[in-house]
Amino acid sequence: MVPTWAAVSERTHKAGSQQRSWQREEFGPVFVQEPDDTIFALESDEKKVTLTCEARSHPAPTYRWMINGTELDLSTNWPYSLIDGNLVISEPSQARDSGRYQCQAHNSIGTVLSRDAQLQFAHLANFSGRPRGGVSVREGQGVVLLCAPPPHSPEISYSWVFNEFPSFVAEDSRRFISQETGNLYISKVQPSDVGSYICLVKNTVTSARVLSPPTPLTLKTDGVMGEYEPKIEVHFPQSELAARGMTVRLECFALGNPVPTITWRKLNGNIPKKSRLRKSQAVLEIPNVQLEDSGTYECKAENYRGSNAFRGQLQVYTYPQWLTVINDTQLDSGDVLQWECKATGRPRPTYRWLRNSAPLLPQDRVEIMSGELIIRGVRPTDSGMYQCVAENKYGTIYSAAELKILASAPTFRQSPVQLVATLGKNVSLNCKPRASPKPVITWRKGDRRIQPSKRTLLLRNNTLRIINSSRADEGSYVCRAENQFGLAEMTTILWVKEAMRVEVSPARVEVTVGESVVLTCKAVHDPSLDVSILWMRNRQPLNFHQQGGHFEFIQTQSSSADLMIRNVLLKHAGKYGCRAQTSGDTVFAEAELLVRGPPGPPGIVIVEEITDTTATLSWTRGVDNHSPIMAYNLQARSPYSLGWQAVRTDPPHITGDMESAVAVDLNPWVEYEFRVVATNAIGTGDPSAPSSVVQTQEAVPSVPPTNVRGGNGHRYELVISWEPVSEEFQNGKGFGYIVAFRANGTRGWKEKMVTSADSTTFKYRDETFPPLTPFEVKVGVYNNKGDGPFSQVVTIYSAEGEPREAPTGVKAAVVSSSEIQVAWRSPEPGPGKPYGYEVSYWKDSVEQEQSAGKLRTQGNQTSIVLMGLEGNTRYLVTVKGYNSIGQGPASVAVQATTLKPRESHPAEAGA
Repeated sequence: MVPTWAAVSERTHKAGSQQRSWQREEFGPVFVQEPDDTIFALESDEKKVTLTCEARSHPAPTYRWMINGTELDLSTNWPYSLIDGNLVISEPSQARDSGRYQCQAHNSIGTVLSRDAQLQFAHLANFSGRPRGGVSVREGQGVVLLCAPPPHSPEISYSWVFNEFPSFVAEDSRRFISQETGNLYISKVQPSDVGSYICLVKNTVTSARVLSPPTPLTLKTDGVMGEYEPKIEVHFPQSELAARGMTVRLECFALGNPVPTITWRKLNGNIPKKSRLRKSQAVLEIPNVQLEDSGTYECKAENYRGSNAFRGQLQVYTYPQWLTVINDTQLDSGDVLQWECKATGRPRPTYRWLRNSAPLLPQDRVEIMSGELIIRGVRPTDSGMYQCVAENKYGTIYSAAELKILASAPTFRQSPVQLVATLGKNVSLNCKPRASPKPVITWRKGDRRIQPSKRTLLLRNNTLRIINSSRADEGSYVCRAENQFGLAEMTTILWVKEAMRVEVSPARVEVTVGESVVLTCKAVHDPSLDVSILWMRNRQPLNFHQQGGHFEFIQTQSSSADLMIRNVLLKHAGKYGCRAQTSGDTVFAEAELLVRGPPGPPGIVIVEEITDTTATLSWTRGVDNHSPIMAYNLQARSPYSLGWQAVRTDPPHITGDMESAVAVDLNPWVEYEFRVVATNAIGTGDPSAPSSVVQTQEAVPSVPPTNVRGGNGHRYELVISWEPVSEEFQNGKGFGYIVAFRANGTRGWKEKMVTSADSTTFKYRDETFPPLTPFEVKVGVYNNKGDGPFSQVVTIYSAEGEPREAPTGVKAAVVSSSEIQVAWRSPEPGPGKPYGYEVSYWKDSVEQEQSAGKLRTQGNQTSIVLMGLEGNTRYLVTVKGYNSIGQGPASVAVQATTLKPRESHPAEAGA
């Protein structure tokens, strides 16, 4: 099924959500589902079509269907049958069943008409089998190959096959397939275009495809076509219509030599930015077209031989849409009905009215002015279902509503009614009959008709009001209601009682957080009346089940009740009221509960002044919760603190009458937030909201590095290390370190700047110092504000360095054809003590020392056996010491030649 046009039916009747006096009574049909436009494929395996229609009403509706305005005969049950409200068409026939369908839903209230839905049949016939004549042109000439599609419905798409399937013609600036005509356009024929062309047509609904007979294209032999100016062969209509929201495709293609270039423009405006150019600019595509996209568009084809242009008008239309709909209405007989419906659309919609699906025309009492309907002096016969229809030539929409005309004699829900009034107060006696039209109302007391006076008022709503009631007003009052359909009376029996008095005690009470309190309510009233008591807080009824067990209602006597509040919280402070009610009076009395507790949070904290180590703060007082504030405490938070921390202040103790203080001993160049906490005799309250983030000013660093130490390093190096200073104590920008050192026994300090705040090591190299020379070392700090303090002086030794002497007495003794034992003596003790030795060996005159094999020993081991060597081979061997710093010098190379391998002999045969 494919929806192809828009039509909307509206009715505001919503059972269960719209309160109406006849909600549980009968009501007219309301569409739940309406038929949609449908396309049926003739080749489909499905042998039936279903058009949906469903309405809700009470009594249940019956259904009728019409095609093209003529009612269908559903009695034979074939080919048309009704399932619920749905129309089922068996073995659909295009000749019989094509058309526009409408559903009617009917019950005893009235009839409504659905939107109409179009039933179309999708089909695609075959091309004629008659051969097509060939087309012969000169090279360079333009050509149009006609598709001439077969009968079809609905839309189809076109493509062309070159020579044989599936070799399709590729579209470019020279070749174009129009989706409007189906023709293939070649602006300038080339020898490569010679061949057979077949038009392929595809149904967009069924996807069925058919091929045309081939059209041969050949070249003439009488010469080549000369150059000529463009000729536009395919273009969009002079007046192009499009529905708002759809995608518009404007085509324009020209023949010419050289191949023309296509350009687009919009007269008196710009082409919409959302537009896209397709197929080498031969198609201008405008998605989601809107009213403002309307206008004159021009395509221009040009080459250097000339140009040609075409202009056409794009007109955007819109389906009708409701602005105002009609609603279900109930009127008394004789009233005036006035309905108005409004819709928007382009072209502007026209209106017509239906009553029970039949056209409603102007009459004596009926006025119709476009979308407005007026019926004067409505009668019961005017009841029914009404529809306002708005339509333009592109669509139709319906708005439906039910009109109910009431006509009934007066009735009262209850009689007699007993009413108790309070002595000295006003009392109202209601008279509200149900009747249509509105009845005439009269009042009497006993047999005497009541006339309006200063103490007795007859209000417009038929209520009888007695001013300053007394005992003499007691008695029976009768309200009489009468219209043309009948009359009814209602009796009200009035008693006048003494006024009730209510007292809540204590009237004002103070408690501390955590304590309990009892409030008592006592009512003094006429003993013949029952009284009910309701406790309220701040004029809102107390919900004892949602107060966490803090509140308890205790009924002490029939006319008194207590309210117990346990474990009082600050939020329980307020006014507690007792409302006592009898059938004749309602009296309210209140008591005030004050709760003492810790102070509330102070007001906003403002940083008045900031230095490198201080911040002047001010704040406003918070509530003291009925206990004077005794002191304030300041707290601060920085990126380096663990949450909020108390800060030292000036003055050290901030009394409750102060609203400013100075935070001291802050760190320079650190971002802080501040807050204030108040304390009274009850306890400490919640903190204030944090202040805005502020940064203290810069200052000279005051904290030197710690854990200054040294060690390791290469020969002649002095390595100095320290723990870096935290960013919290760097006090400003440009932070760095000053490393000062001097050899023991010397006077002057050498100072070196280390500019990185994250540095932890400094290395100094001087080849004039022997290893393990002692140095006095200290490390200081600085920033852009100046130099800070140095650390304590420590003694650090320069590096021991790598081994300085080669091993001596190196000997290489042959053990076998694959083994040599190497031995040596350790050098004399001194700086650069080796951790072990490295033995290098390589084949003489065959290998270089750089590719030598290497073995290492550890500790004091002074010999090693080289294994896996080649037999009868001379090896060179050296030994050098090593430690964590590096390797020492190698010994003089010694030589050793492995033994010749022993030859193996086959075993001799035994005797």
